[in-house]
Amino acid sequence: QVQLVESGGGSVQPGESLRLSCAASGSGFSLYTLGWYRQAPGKQRELVAAITTSGGTYFADSVKGRFTISRDNAKNTVNLQMNSLKPEDTAVYYCKGSRGAGVVTWGQGTQVTVSS
Repeated sequence: QVQLVESGGGSVQPGESLRLSCAASGSGFSLYTLGWYRQAPGKQRELVAAITTSGGTYFADSVKGRFTISRDNAKNTVNLQMNSLKPEDTAVYYCKGSRGAGVVTWGQGTQVTVSS
């Protein structure tokens, strides 16, 4: 099973960009579907973007056209490029890996704050 560690969060102004990275340790990274979730204060955690083992992607409607997700199986990383950030994108962002037989692992989260 892999362990996940996010990085790249921070504070930016509306319209700016951030790139989140999630680095995995352990074996079997290429077998995991990977997702980025976020949780704003007082709200439920929601799926933002995901990428399958074959490279298929999903984006929440709220981020379509602004966010992209990519993975590098050779480097055991998954990235979330966030452009045209809005205040409503402010949240703690989590990386999640999942594979068959109910194997799920989460990172510890990284804070993204979008404010003028």
